[in-house]
Amino acid sequence: MTDHHTYKMVEIVGSSKNSIEQAIHNAIEECSLSIRNMEWFEVVNTRGHIHENKVGHFQVTLKIGFRIEGS
Repeated sequence: MTDHHTYKMVEIVGSSKNSIEQAIHNAIEECSLSIRNMEWFEVVNTRGHIHENKVGHFQVTLKIGFRIEGS
């Protein structure tokens, strides 16, 4: 174990038919299936899909920060 931490970031996009908050939860849950040691997230972009003049999907771009194993 070291006396510091080193992190890496990935950028992902989550989506939901229901809400921006649910899009964030969906993205983090899906990301957790392949990335360990996740420690923080940052919302960098919010957008949506319009279908028949209504919101079809909320889309949220996130940066996920995770600690490099062993640091």
